[in-house]
Amino acid sequence: MKRMIPLLLAVAGGTAIAQDDRLEHVLVSVPIHKKSAETALPVIILSGDELQRQAAATIGETLGRMPGIANSSFGPGVGRPVIRGQQGPRAVVLLNGTSGADVSSLSPDHAVAVEPMLADSIEVLRGPATLLYGGGAIGGVVNIIDSRIPRTAIDGVEGSVEYRYDDAADMDTGVARIDAGNGKFSWHLSGTTRDYDDLDIPGRAIDEKALEAQEELLGGEHGEEHEEEELENSDGYIANTDGDFDNVTGGFSFHFGERGYTGFAVSHLETKYGIPSGAHGHHEDDDHEGDEHADEDPAEVGHEEGHDEEENGEEDVRIDLEQTRYDAQLHIHDLAGGSIEVLRAFLTYTDYEHQELEGAEVGTEFDRDTWETRVEVVHEPMRGFHGVLGFQWQEDEFSAIGEEAYVPETDSSAFGVFLVEDYHSGDWTFELGARGDYVERDPDANNSGSEDFTSLSLAGSALWRVSQEWRLGASLSRSSRAPSTEELFSNVDADRADELVVHAATGVIEVGDANLDEELSNNLDLSINWEGERSWASLSLFYNVFEDYIFLFNTGEEEDESPIYAYRQDDADFAGFELESDWFLADVWSGELRLGVTADYVVAEFDEGGDVPRLPPFRVGSELLWQDGNLTTWVKVMNAGDQDDPGDFETQTDGYTRWDAGIEYRLEFGESSELMTFLKWKNIGDDEIRLSTSFLRNYAPEAGESVEAGIRYSF
Repeated sequence: MKRMIPLLLAVAGGTAIAQDDRLEHVLVSVPIHKKSAETALPVIILSGDELQRQAAATIGETLGRMPGIANSSFGPGVGRPVIRGQQGPRAVVLLNGTSGADVSSLSPDHAVAVEPMLADSIEVLRGPATLLYGGGAIGGVVNIIDSRIPRTAIDGVEGSVEYRYDDAADMDTGVARIDAGNGKFSWHLSGTTRDYDDLDIPGRAIDEKALEAQEELLGGEHGEEHEEEELENSDGYIANTDGDFDNVTGGFSFHFGERGYTGFAVSHLETKYGIPSGAHGHHEDDDHEGDEHADEDPAEVGHEEGHDEEENGEEDVRIDLEQTRYDAQLHIHDLAGGSIEVLRAFLTYTDYEHQELEGAEVGTEFDRDTWETRVEVVHEPMRGFHGVLGFQWQEDEFSAIGEEAYVPETDSSAFGVFLVEDYHSGDWTFELGARGDYVERDPDANNSGSEDFTSLSLAGSALWRVSQEWRLGASLSRSSRAPSTEELFSNVDADRADELVVHAATGVIEVGDANLDEELSNNLDLSINWEGERSWASLSLFYNVFEDYIFLFNTGEEEDESPIYAYRQDDADFAGFELESDWFLADVWSGELRLGVTADYVVAEFDEGGDVPRLPPFRVGSELLWQDGNLTTWVKVMNAGDQDDPGDFETQTDGYTRWDAGIEYRLEFGESSELMTFLKWKNIGDDEIRLSTSFLRNYAPEAGESVEAGIRYSF
């Protein structure tokens, strides 16, 4: 903490967002299409030059240093966003307003099937977004918005092509897109290809001291075994983290003048990547939420460090993933004599599958087919009220096939109806909303039948423009989440302990509970916003009270040297804050010098005692940026504290200070063509960074010092 205070007062690391982009951005994720400054919702927008600057191979890495958002990663192939300490099914990733429809929330080794480098903008609704996007979004929503279906009429041809190289993993990335049209008919074609080797890191991949500390926490039962074992620990790189990624997207739209448009798109994605060597044979970093609730002696908890590959003939685990997605959209303005301002309809079908390969053999194959429909009707202002009525429907068929399939084939249905209204009175804006949801999960299981859940969510907020510069906001909400398929039905048909199935990629046995209740969250958000002529600042505070919070419970038992965890429920409290600002310093030479300062913090405890694990630490940071018409240069520093409240049976993580710098140069050709080159120097101090949010932090640190360079041509 002491070393952070000077950095906060001076230059400490993070993200600065251009003031004009922030204040003028219209929120696509909010059906009423408000500007970000017109809502009390805690919102972050990444767009324009800043999006190009932050875009990375995964959505977690792209957003991971923004206030209130962290990354859960282990190598170049997997990076999932963590919003206010919430991850998995509580942090929902959308693509153009509908579900990404992958299985990334099922396990930490599953990638999020989206491509950030092709996004036009990324909007993050922190806190409960239940009213708009369903009960699963208790933590928040990340909505990636691209132009696969052109939203505006195009007359002519425009596009871009980009190549970038990152020496941290010898990563080559190529990105291309083209948009064209004749004013009524528009079409889009884009694609990405990426190839990378094992990730370079400072020092050794496996933190052996952390594993020894873990053994002490668990009672040291296996300590003597590890002293006799020689851990297969790579030095200077993380073994088995190489991979490749390819996707292609095509779409079109017909425009009815100013009345709207309709369109269709299809995309196909393929990726193959490795799980860090040894991680799938360890159990330290599996989900320990709720270990503090164990009645059993911790010394009885099985913790097999398990570099057993040589003894048992096991091979490295790799993921082979494919997804094909079909999207249709309809936007029509001014219906029913003008009483309907806009009608928006979305229809999405996603065919997802991935195989977990152990050597040349398929251990488990996961399949998920998802249909989703979303309709939003925005009405014209009536007696001061302006709002949206909508419904959302989703049908989902999930299956896991193979000897290591631990979740039964399950059909899920979800239907929600929502109404959100706002009312303006002088300098006040009030927002009220309600949503009802029905969720049914029907497993093909012998020991469990269909489970269904019905819930009501409510929200209200007030935004007061105190003056031209100051705004105060407050929101209250009650949201609920139905238990996920894996929480209900993992290993549900195992009648004996020796029938329990281990998930190969994580080495843990998970046991679901079909009697789980809905998870409820009561939430308070407060915000203070200041907007100067050339600077701005925003502070958000939140407090979430969870009832029946779902977590994995350490039973203290093991089967075949694998620990057994069971899903249980208890109450929990989350609290924290986020600070974001962008300050004009001076006009220097022909350009503008700006300083962005950010900070965030979250703390969470179970009611029965103990800290919720894998929370991000206190972070503070800034970006010092100078920009003129063609040249931009910047330096960032992010300072993260020690995470010394990791939760029972979890290991602490050390803090770090990460410096990054970059330079960009634009060369214009005529009025519509531009060539941009960029160079980034990342993790300049070559710090060893182990993210407290990562399930595999003790086996896979972040990349060391590296250089990324690229060139982009736009026309």
